[in-house]
Amino acid sequence: MRAIAEAPAKAIVTGEHFVVHGAWAVAAALPRKVHVTIEPSSRFEVVSDLFGMTGSPELLPVSRVVEAMAREFSEKPNVRVTISSDVPGGAGLGSSAATMVAVASAFSELNSLGLSVPELVDCAMVGERSIHGNPSGIDPAVCAHGGVILFRTDTPPKRISFGGTRSLILTYSGLKRSTRGQIGHVSKMKEKYPGMFEMLARGMSELSLRASEMLREGDMRELGTLLTVNHAALMSLGVSNNTLDQIVDVLLSMGSYGAKLTGAGGGGSVLAVAPEGKEKSIVSGLSARGFETFRVKIPVQGVKSWLER
Repeated sequence: MRAIAEAPAKAIVTGEHFVVHGAWAVAAALPRKVHVTIEPSSRFEVVSDLFGMTGSPELLPVSRVVEAMAREFSEKPNVRVTISSDVPGGAGLGSSAATMVAVASAFSELNSLGLSVPELVDCAMVGERSIHGNPSGIDPAVCAHGGVILFRTDTPPKRISFGGTRSLILTYSGLKRSTRGQIGHVSKMKEKYPGMFEMLARGMSELSLRASEMLREGDMRELGTLLTVNHAALMSLGVSNNTLDQIVDVLLSMGSYGAKLTGAGGGGSVLAVAPEGKEKSIVSGLSARGFETFRVKIPVQGVKSWLER
């Protein structure tokens, strides 16, 4: 018998970095997924298509999630974990969060724990903290809940519901970065310029609340304006770079309503919204410039798991 789970990638629509310091942020689950299989074994072992086998430093957070759950629920940690993913690592699209959520869900399924979505998020945070230091928790929350959420630390996520779908464009810069390092950089900026940071955080919190309304109403033009304003705020914190700014400029010049880096910055990806009639040409234009670019439809289902005998 084995348990299988899959969890979606994510994009931060607005509010990254500021959410770590108490601001509202908006996040959406994406259709790219991480797949995890867990089955009983004579010992604990992990196999990943991205990071190899047990012993790789990148896989240590997986063992920490399994060990913590085994202790908490008095289960054996002797399992074989197999991970496959179509989410690029270090791209700002929640590869680690989707992995931790899927691992927690599969381990719960294998041992008939019946954990709720918030409980799965708590378990996944064990791995996320070991990777990122002091993350807000927005990534595992949206990977677990799915859909589109309005999130603030120490507050249950609020689902942003709307009829039909919304379309997003994602462009991967090809540059990997450390989320832990970027979070640390922003914390230092807050310490150095507390007044400026507080002003930006309040403004970005209000921007996220506004963005949630635009998503509900389907006003993608106004949402795009908010994305570009958010990117400017992230630039002021020093978490953007020339490549990300170039991608944003190209997206705007090709007719996007707005664009911004998504995730920790310093690399990773750019998120944009555009008129439906221009999306195909924008994707082709960025791809021709050597940037992996794709369009996605939201909302997307959150984590799910099942048993195979």
